[in-house]
Amino acid sequence: MNEEYSKQLKVATHRKLLKFDDLRGREVKPAEFWDVIVVTAVDESQKDAYELQINEKIKRKELPLGVDYKVISDPPGYKIGNGGSTLCALKHLNDVYGTLLNKLKVILIHAGGLSQRLPSASALGKIFTALPLGNPLYQMLELKLAMYVEFPLHMKPGILVTCADDIELYSIGEDHRICFDKPGFTALGHPSPLSIGTTHGVFVLESYEASSHTEMQTTSCHRFLHKPSIDKMQDTGAVCNSISGKKFVYTDSTYYFDFQTSQSLLSLLKEVGALECEIDAYGDFLQALGPGASIDYTSNTANVTKEEGNLVEMRKKIFHLLRGTPLNVILLNNSKFYHIGTTSEFLFHLTQDVALKNELGLLSSAFSLHDSENLKDTTSSCVMYSVVDSSCSVGIGSVVEYCRLEMGVRIGEGSILSNCWVSPSLSIPDSVFMHTLCVNHKHSIGYVTVVFGINDNLKFSVDNRANIHGLHLFGLI
Repeated sequence: MNEEYSKQLKVATHRKLLKFDDLRGREVKPAEFWDVIVVTAVDESQKDAYELQINEKIKRKELPLGVDYKVISDPPGYKIGNGGSTLCALKHLNDVYGTLLNKLKVILIHAGGLSQRLPSASALGKIFTALPLGNPLYQMLELKLAMYVEFPLHMKPGILVTCADDIELYSIGEDHRICFDKPGFTALGHPSPLSIGTTHGVFVLESYEASSHTEMQTTSCHRFLHKPSIDKMQDTGAVCNSISGKKFVYTDSTYYFDFQTSQSLLSLLKEVGALECEIDAYGDFLQALGPGASIDYTSNTANVTKEEGNLVEMRKKIFHLLRGTPLNVILLNNSKFYHIGTTSEFLFHLTQDVALKNELGLLSSAFSLHDSENLKDTTSSCVMYSVVDSSCSVGIGSVVEYCRLEMGVRIGEGSILSNCWVSPSLSIPDSVFMHTLCVNHKHSIGYVTVVFGINDNLKFSVDNRANIHGLHLFGLI
């Protein structure tokens, strides 16, 4: 991205933040903002935690007022994925609003999950991950709403689907508007290297014409590929060439579908009843769209966390339901997509990613009390919502949030310290994750501190004690 595009991105992002700040803490006018903001949760316990945080934000006037905020949990039982959560959320909205739903503009943010790759978000949720930005301090919820603050003004009633752990920055120029006003689905597309396409969704466009000056284009999509190989992208015509001859693909992030499509998805849920498999809101829904869609994907379970018995059957039902539904793509040629769902991504983007800091205006110290020369004017670490003694030091590439650091505390490099009160003169080594949780055990309040290595794989498990040597802590057996 050239310097001029980067400057445009920074200016456009700052404008959105100002617009959202103007809405925080006041009653929004009709059609000025979302009618309903939905956050999904994995179970009732997580739902209670999310509702508590949102209600407190409303009391503190950190969110726009006069909006319906809903937290909808997945039903107990099977893991149903964000696609299943979408269907359950649609049912809940239909039950609450009835025919009024066809007049409402809804944003649906998928935030449910265990956050095993970023455990500091496990208790409070990824959607409430703090960011060194704004006053009062932003969390991911505020940032998502800020980046999409202009969408409701140019959107027909329907549902905008997004996730809690990614950031999309974009500039479209003063003469363009992102409009969600077409039947079926409309998705945002971001130019990305082919290597990124292998881990995301990729659009195969009906037509593409390279332009050196167009920040935004809208076109129809021939088919959608989910985490394809580079050979697959090339064979299907997904690869585009820029004016300079550089090869790239358009990858997915957020998408919209209209009210009529929401009713079709609701009919599917009524037909199948209780969900018994994991459905992906991107791979399973979008792969059914466009004239080039093929039913072949329904039997490909390579990217599924756990294959349940009726997954293929359910995918086929989705395919036949959505087949023929149009998929439009808004190509955001001057845009960036950031994912912060893992410890390594969280550390990099908040401490070392100069581009994101510049474009979004992230600070190295936000909403914190300290008078330390070791923390002033640094761009290599991040301290949020913390009280830090003047004699403390925080290593390069480390993040400290919701902490109290006493005299002489030393934090190593590349570490995450969350919700901790560290006693005088203690040192935290490099590449350590340390997080304290408040727990209620047998009607008694206590605290548990979890410690492990930044690079340890918390999703790894063994099936019996004989294989326990396969587990690693701080990289050691």
